[in-house]
Amino acid sequence: MSSSSTTADDILACARTLIIAGGYNGFSYADIAEVVGIRKPSIHHHFPTKADLVRTLASRYREEAVAGIAYMEEQTSDPLEQLRRYTGYWAACIRDASAPFCVCALLASELPVLPAEVALEVRAHFRMISAWLTSVLERGQREGGLVLTGTPRIEAESFMATVHGAMLSARAYDDPEVFAAVTAPLIDRLCNGQ
Repeated sequence: MSSSSTTADDILACARTLIIAGGYNGFSYADIAEVVGIRKPSIHHHFPTKADLVRTLASRYREEAVAGIAYMEEQTSDPLEQLRRYTGYWAACIRDASAPFCVCALLASELPVLPAEVALEVRAHFRMISAWLTSVLERGQREGGLVLTGTPRIEAESFMATVHGAMLSARAYDDPEVFAAVTAPLIDRLCNGQ
């Protein structure tokens, strides 16, 4: 993998790709060792258990999302534009296959079988996205640019569920354009209140 990253970073990057491809139980340390070019004991040195590895991955994933949101908010304060950029980010990631699915959304589908410490991180990611979306929708409603049919919190949950569902549909149909086809009407509804 990259010579400038650490072995732990390479392990995490590989695990992320493998989780997106097959979920929590869809990979082993042997798979990572083969891709990264190290022995399994080296992985255990960095991450003693698979739960440690995926917990760390989910935590870092949330940190990346927080940083991405902060960057986006520096670029624009307009709530509608923020929502468009958020869905646009995912549309681009799905189209170029750089991040075709939210790691935490995929892990959430496996919550009943995930170790407790991993489930905790996954839920924290969802709470963070929900809180951010709620604040964006509250601001948009207050400023008059967005028309909500429910409370900002319920609208935020609906928005998040629609985005994740659109990712799933794009994957199911093997068609990246499905994501935009599902999310564009969501943005239109928030603009028009219909």
